[in-house]
Amino acid sequence: MAGLGGWELIIILVIVVLIFGVGRISKIGGELGQGIKAFREGVNEGKNDGEKDAEKSPESSE
Repeated sequence: MAGLGGWELIIILVIVVLIFGVGRISKIGGELGQGIKAFREGVNEGKNDGEKDAEKSPESSE
């Protein structure tokens, strides 16, 4: 990470905890995880829809 060492990361983490608090950070982490999960499901749904459309469409027009 662009020259960030262990001490710099610890200082950043302490500042984030002081600003948001431990409880709020856990909520933010949970919401972020749910958002990533929903995004992945949406992407997979789009791929599956695209595959179904490809199966239904004729490959050559006569």
